Amino acid sequence: MKISNNWLKDYIKTELKTERISEFLTDIGLEVEGIEKFESIKGSLEGIIVGKVLTCEKHPNADKLRKTTVDVGNEKVLNIVCGAPNVEVGQTVPIAVVGTKIYDKSGNFFEIKEAKIRGEVSQGMICAEDELGLSDDHDGIMVLDEEKYEVGKNFADYFELTNDEVFEIGLTPNRTDAMSHYGVARDLQAFLSTNQQKSTFEKVSSVVLNNEGSHDFTLEVENTELCPRYIGAVIEDVKVTDSPDWLKNRLKAIGLSPINNVVDITNYILHGLGQPLHAFDADKIADKKVKVGTVKEGTKFRTLDGVERTLNGSEIMIKDGKDTPMCIAGVFGGDNSGVSNETKTIFLESAYFNPVAVRKAAKFHGLNTDASFRFERGVDPNITRTAITHAIKLIQELTEGKMIGELLEEYPKKLEDNYVIVRFSKIEQILGTKIHREKVKEILKTLDIQVLNEIQNGYEISVPAYRADVTREIDVIEEILRIYGYNKIDAPQKISFTPVKLSVQDQDELENSWAKTLQSLGFNEVMNNSLTFVKDQTDAVKLLNPLSNDLAFMRKSMLEGLLQNAIYNINRKNQDIKFFEFGKIYHKKEKYEERKQLAILISGRDVAENWLQPKSATSFYNLKAYVKVLLEKLAVNYKEVALSDDRFSDALAYESDGKALVRIGKVDPQMLKDFDIDQECFYAEIELEFVQELRSKNELKFKDIPKFNKIRRDLALLIDKNVNYQDLYQTARNNKSPYIKNINLFDVYEGKNLPEGKKSYAMSFELLNEEKTLEEKEIASVMESLIKSFQKEFNAELRG
Repeated sequence: MKISNNWLKDYIKTELKTERISEFLTDIGLEVEGIEKFESIKGSLEGIIVGKVLTCEKHPNADKLRKTTVDVGNEKVLNIVCGAPNVEVGQTVPIAVVGTKIYDKSGNFFEIKEAKIRGEVSQGMICAEDELGLSDDHDGIMVLDEEKYEVGKNFADYFELTNDEVFEIGLTPNRTDAMSHYGVARDLQAFLSTNQQKSTFEKVSSVVLNNEGSHDFTLEVENTELCPRYIGAVIEDVKVTDSPDWLKNRLKAIGLSPINNVVDITNYILHGLGQPLHAFDADKIADKKVKVGTVKEGTKFRTLDGVERTLNGSEIMIKDGKDTPMCIAGVFGGDNSGVSNETKTIFLESAYFNPVAVRKAAKFHGLNTDASFRFERGVDPNITRTAITHAIKLIQELTEGKMIGELLEEYPKKLEDNYVIVRFSKIEQILGTKIHREKVKEILKTLDIQVLNEIQNGYEISVPAYRADVTREIDVIEEILRIYGYNKIDAPQKISFTPVKLSVQDQDELENSWAKTLQSLGFNEVMNNSLTFVKDQTDAVKLLNPLSNDLAFMRKSMLEGLLQNAIYNINRKNQDIKFFEFGKIYHKKEKYEERKQLAILISGRDVAENWLQPKSATSFYNLKAYVKVLLEKLAVNYKEVALSDDRFSDALAYESDGKALVRIGKVDPQMLKDFDIDQECFYAEIELEFVQELRSKNELKFKDIPKFNKIRRDLALLIDKNVNYQDLYQTARNNKSPYIKNINLFDVYEGKNLPEGKKSYAMSFELLNEEKTLEEKEIASVMESLIKSFQKEFNAELRG
């Protein structure tokens, strides 16, 4: 938010320098992120002198140039080469002398230097209006009135130039009270008066208006919950023209473009007092009746930007006597009722609209205006009349308009201030220091917070309605601290805390452990937004009031976010991807579902290129190994099953008790194409909450290292091609023998010398009896049992 220093001083008088004001604003929570200089004419016409053309002759070496001599006062004559067709002897003209900076509309400049132009010396420039920033006219040089302008004088002396310094304030969304110059001045005054800084501040109040005759306009508010307060005024004989320079410069300083005097006045009041206003062309209001309410869902309405919008029926609408919508209240006006250069009579609106209704309407239609920004956060309901009277007075002065009749107003139920109890003990507890009770009372008074009653341990107070964010005791304490001064609170010399021992089964501990493991394996952690756009909206959770269409849904999967991270890195020549993310996904089935997952994405090379190892692309099996590293720490039992998932071209799942624990797959090529990724990607997602549940059932216990050696036996099995290793592994695990400790697949062969439809798996088995050395007959019994199981389940044959 931009705040003009000149404008600020219309409300608060202080001799403090700009930098000091900036420090104080930051101290009270209105953080100044920067200070910009504003000049009504860029460069402030510095270096521009009034001169008189003494001679003018054709340039000897250029047909379109003129060689002139110009008197610039103090008996100094300059040689200037000029290309303007209208330069003549005897003209009084503005001269840019050597060293002057000439600015363009973008703020860029070039410096006038003494130079030779086609062989002739030029010691300056005779200026056109556009070169000085006075207009867009570049038909020729600017010719001045010789009776008004004196040769040798500074050209700037003939203009009322405005120089200003503008604060760029990073305003937090809750501070609706400071969304105006008056609000910032009020907050600054509270700090200055509390901290013995000299300043004067006058509260604004309604002005007395001169009105004539009467009007036939009527007002009807259909729903006072949507519009608790509405004020309207009728002003005739309005002359819509350009605004005066002072008003234009006020708006330009904060980055607004002047439009016409009526619109500029409403913007001036908006940014000055914080109250949005809207002006209607009164002659376009049917039956001279203004109604505030809603319209039927599906009603079409064309806004000022020319866009036809379909209303959803919940918007607060300003309508005429025939129920024709004229404006989305608090958001945007309609193109059928706006003020134009032909407008003669205006209906001026000042209101307090329901913040929730305004916010919903603005978000639904994707509109973000200065008015909606304030209304949806809650403006001051008690400044409504004050603002419109100030606006009417300005309209009378600048448009020669006449206010007809009395103000129309609907305010059936006054919006009450907030009642809060603040305790001294709570203030001391939060701040860690004592503030004298009278000082607390003084601060509350400067903040317009009324002390209703002094109680034993505090105050009963009334917080003004314009402080919509101050509703609780803790909010009041924060306000006291802001004005008292954060810098006055000493940092404690020691910090006391009670360490909390996490349980072994703590999920945070699990996530931290897994994160460290993955980081040690070369992974980087990422964090993506849970809000996204969902292509397949089946069972997707949609937001009621999304910030934008691109952020309208809660994510169904974390894969899309990781793919966006991947292409961002790939485009920056980092093709070797190892990412992981902890986050939640959301679905709407019979009820809303929210699950926390660990997502892992790999792509490119598994090992960075080096002299020792050849280039090797990462694979599905690399990802599977990473997942197993994580799960083996937890002693979780699971089985592999085939998985059908549109996101993957090939995939499998680890299941436990019939529920998916892990999904691993090769990302579908079409999905990669949608993200402009042209290298293979592999993705895994682990259901964290389910892992935690299984983990709690399988507590790890310490065991001594066995005293006896393991015995290894190998089997070479001839099996059908449709049998996978996981099936063999699970059958071996289901063997009743307690001696089987490790199972491993160390060779796979498909090719010559094997029957058609067959393949060979070579598996190793490590056997151990922790009580004694295994005898050969015990080993033979286990192996025979395994062979029988493989033969029975898979029709396996022994090779060799």
